[in-house]
Amino acid sequence: MIKVVVIKFKSGGKLYYFSPKAGDVYERNMPVIVETARGLEYAWVAYPEKEVADDEIVSPLKPIVRIATQKDRERYESFQEKKPQTMQICREKIVKHGLDMKLVDCEFSFDDSKISFFFTAANRVDFRELVKDLASAFHTRIELRQVGTRDETKYLGGIAPCGRICCCAGNMPEFKKVSVKMAKTQGLSLNPGKISGLCGRFMCCLSYESDYYAEASKKMPKVGSEVGSPDGRAIVVSINMLKMEAKVKIDDHNGGWIYKDFPVNELRFKKNNQPEKDDTDDDDFSDS
Repeated sequence: MIKVVVIKFKSGGKLYYFSPKAGDVYERNMPVIVETARGLEYAWVAYPEKEVADDEIVSPLKPIVRIATQKDRERYESFQEKKPQTMQICREKIVKHGLDMKLVDCEFSFDDSKISFFFTAANRVDFRELVKDLASAFHTRIELRQVGTRDETKYLGGIAPCGRICCCAGNMPEFKKVSVKMAKTQGLSLNPGKISGLCGRFMCCLSYESDYYAEASKKMPKVGSEVGSPDGRAIVVSINMLKMEAKVKIDDHNGGWIYKDFPVNELRFKKNNQPEKDDTDDDDFSDS
């Protein structure tokens, strides 16, 4: 077992293991300065010291250099204050060069030696002249990175259809594979407008309860199938996998139907129904 401190570089961002500095005591959300492949970076403690198995880390662990000082905090805040103006200048340069790209975000290296700009674009963009122009304007090294539509929403944030902050921006360190089969298994409408997030891709939350619904669906009768109920033969009209109930219709022998809800364990049908496989709909919407 190895002692580590779990570090995040932004809210809702990916979590990383770092080696704690001897003698320092860490608390959640405490700002720290860490050493990375890109140099020193300003970050926050996601989880204080804990022990993890050796096979969970990639050696050697990068160290936490120090708990952020007041001077470090002021330096970070100064970067945040000049960020809007930096973004505006970059947008003006993009228009000047007539590039078909959308600026999403920018980041400053903690030693102020580099500015990274993140953008989305439908196709590859030749931004070599833009980089030269930006380097001349900011007198520092410039890096441009093209990101996907899901990454764009993660950077910009927003309110999802559920009324909460988008999962990717608030509490999802890494994107998960999401497919239309998950929506089918959960009995959701396949209307793209109802199962898509702000990024236009399937909502990330479809994956949260996917395992539960996959198992529950095996214990449920199929809609439209015939089952045995306490009141006789019936046809399944709808199912509720949260309550583990099924609504059925029973012939009243007078030309009409009687609708009733029954717990699944009171119905007789062939168990272990497997969800229908439809490879053409099993699309992976994750972006790299």
